[in-house]
Amino acid sequence: MPARLFGWRCGACWTVLAVLALVVASFATLDLQWARFFSADAMGRMGRFLAELLHPNFDWSFVKRVLAASLETLAMSGVGTLLAALFGLLLAVPASRPYADARAPWRHPTRLLLNALRSIPELVWAALLLISAGLGPLAGTLALAMHTTGVLGRLFAEAIENAPPGPGFALRTQGVPGGRVFLYATLPQVLPQLLSYTLYRWENNIRAAAVLGVVGAGGLGQMLSFHMGLFQMRETSTVLIAMILLVALVDLGSYFLRRALSR
Repeated sequence: MPARLFGWRCGACWTVLAVLALVVASFATLDLQWARFFSADAMGRMGRFLAELLHPNFDWSFVKRVLAASLETLAMSGVGTLLAALFGLLLAVPASRPYADARAPWRHPTRLLLNALRSIPELVWAALLLISAGLGPLAGTLALAMHTTGVLGRLFAEAIENAPPGPGFALRTQGVPGGRVFLYATLPQVLPQLLSYTLYRWENNIRAAAVLGVVGAGGLGQMLSFHMGLFQMRETSTVLIAMILLVALVDLGSYFLRRALSR
């Protein structure tokens, strides 16, 4: 019986207990002031904050500015995703091994580059690019493109490697060069999957683009940061509503496009 304590089943139990102990220790080491958070003063301030948010500013002059910022956010996400899809595909080709015995000398260096691109969050990319690109949507667009290139490049590379090898093998046995094999055999098979990945990342980028403006990268996020900084809650509420509607519309459109591609 004692030996079973170290079996694989009990090992999983000890792992779960260790994770729970770490969670409890994390709560114990953090200065979480729950009493202050749920105090009457804090609840009153939160109530006043929510009451102001429930009365958005629908003045037409302000709504026009919000619509322009929404279009800017949409454009940032669209252009950033398009650039990422193009550069991701260019990097995915050397980062993948099209068939089992293929020589892929650039596979590991390119994958390291893709890992580096996607390991840096969009907000950090935007903060770095603001130095060279300045305030505005250019920095946000490039930040989305840099991070998403790493994500899509890795997904594209995996899709290329997992493509059915039959059509490519048939062309290679006929002496067709590798570039043409990719264009006529591999790419047509994986193209629906690549488009699905791109549309999914566009959904994520519309959310990220709405936040990037907080660091001065334009769009709705910049308006949100400005009005929240001035404690203009009515205007903040209008910007938040625009963000929710924009994300919902893009998600809905992307869903129908992905359904159409899967048929």
